[in-house]
Amino acid sequence: MLGSTVRTVRRVSSSSNHNVLLKESILKRFNNTSTDRILISKANNYVSSSSSSSTTQINKNNETHLRNGECCTTTLASHVLRNSKNNRQRQRGGGGGGGVVRHQQQQKKTTTTDREDKDRDAIELALDSVVKIFTVSSSPNYILPWQNKSQRESMGFVIPGRKIITNAHVVADHTFVLVRKHGSPTKYRAEVQAVGHECDLALLLVESQDFWEGMNFLELGDIPFLQQAVAVVGYPQGGDNISVTKGVVSRVEPTQYVHGATQLMAIQIDAAINPGNSGGPAIMANKVAGVAFQNLSGAENIGYIIPVPVIKHFLDGVEESGKYVGFCSLGLVCQPTENVQLRNHFKMLPEMTGVLVSKINPLSDAYKILKKDDIILTFDGVPIANDGTVPFRNRERITFDYLVSMKKPNETAVVKVLRDGKECEFSITLRPLQPLVPVHQFDKLPSYYIFAGLVFVPLTQPYLHEYGEDWYNTSPRRLCERALRELPKKAGEQLVVLSQVLMDDINAGYERLAELQVKKVNGVEIENLKHLCQIVETCSNESVRFDLDDERVIVLNYHLAKIASSKILRRHRIPSAKSDDLIDEQNSLEVGLAC
Repeated sequence: MLGSTVRTVRRVSSSSNHNVLLKESILKRFNNTSTDRILISKANNYVSSSSSSSTTQINKNNETHLRNGECCTTTLASHVLRNSKNNRQRQRGGGGGGGVVRHQQQQKKTTTTDREDKDRDAIELALDSVVKIFTVSSSPNYILPWQNKSQRESMGFVIPGRKIITNAHVVADHTFVLVRKHGSPTKYRAEVQAVGHECDLALLLVESQDFWEGMNFLELGDIPFLQQAVAVVGYPQGGDNISVTKGVVSRVEPTQYVHGATQLMAIQIDAAINPGNSGGPAIMANKVAGVAFQNLSGAENIGYIIPVPVIKHFLDGVEESGKYVGFCSLGLVCQPTENVQLRNHFKMLPEMTGVLVSKINPLSDAYKILKKDDIILTFDGVPIANDGTVPFRNRERITFDYLVSMKKPNETAVVKVLRDGKECEFSITLRPLQPLVPVHQFDKLPSYYIFAGLVFVPLTQPYLHEYGEDWYNTSPRRLCERALRELPKKAGEQLVVLSQVLMDDINAGYERLAELQVKKVNGVEIENLKHLCQIVETCSNESVRFDLDDERVIVLNYHLAKIASSKILRRHRIPSAKSDDLIDEQNSLEVGLAC
């Protein structure tokens, strides 16, 4: 039945996936007749040959015979042949708009080439603007606060501008810092000018003029929009040469900064940011879109960069005051008012939106002005939604904390609140606030005081971190809750903890009282570790009494305890009963009394 007349068809589009789907579509619609089997065989030949861009011979007479038969599915086969003819015509530049298609393809190719050239130029500019940082650091041991952990080296990337920008965690607890330009074997000494651990940024200076020869200075750009492409430059672990990874912006919102445990704006990208990328620039259109600083644990190719507004806030503060000034806070803990009954209870009109004040930091300026159960309606004229967000760019929203954090220290903000059903406006001065329990203690040694083998330390989150990665569950529950929830009542307040007992006859039986907070010494409430040290050192009683959590009590003979202290220090090879900061405080106090 097959005729001898054939025609050659060359398929322009040879996507294998498309061909498989086409083949399956033909097979599903055909009946199992002899005629159908012939057409199936032809369809098989057509699909398999078109996937390899070879020629397919299809019998024209057979096509005519099938068209006159009872099988209605020949329409599909005819459609296949007509498409192949049209594709051949387009390939030859004939009818069917082939010239227009070819012009559009050339135009698209030109646009893609131009974009690639611009990206290549931006990366080339970045290569002359980044350096590798070698940091020798020494981290303290918070369980044995008179000792240090072993030194280590860490690497990172910087953006120079006669000043080098990098991450704070790259130079944290540093003892010595060197930098090396891309493509150069020479390392130069660098000095740390300022460190902002909350925003994970640091500023370095290099005095050598040779270092700055041939260096380009990158300009800071803007916050990229969603789906905009960025290139991250760095030295990830696994090699010594520079690496460039590309990704797109997938999210812009306040994020927990791991290093400083602070909520600030961050940009999420789908480019890999691995150890060694820290401090490297994220480039967008020849400008810096951010600084790489962390990734999402347990996820692939999810990294975060510090956006330009945070970088500028850090740099402006250092330029104006010569040091890092921090990020402002209202000192409030707020609750969303998304529940209708909650809004009605606080007399909010249907058009009103805002958040409910739950707690106020006693050290903040807001503590004197705002009250618990106030509804904050606007911040500097910007309406706050019931979920605590404010408008940000095109159809994006961000928590109103971002507006607060971008204020400079001692700047004022106008806050509109709803109090007892009445609207009020207040002017509040903003400044950085320190928590009762510090979340980090970088670049300084831990404080401690040892008396009769009792080791007293201020409660800090780094102290709790010594309980391991799962410190929230493994550290003493009461201390952990206080560290995360309690607010200071006055400036300089600390929670003092009996961290451990160095065993001796003088303290036998007290070893189980470790990890408890010290409330009083000789009946006097403790303000901080320095206060405890002063009370013990100036004790004139025959005995000294320590009141701890759970109504526990320690009593020691003061004279015997003083003698035992020296012996315990020698036994454990501890150089001093006090940390350097307490010794300096005592020396300053003695100098003041002498004057």
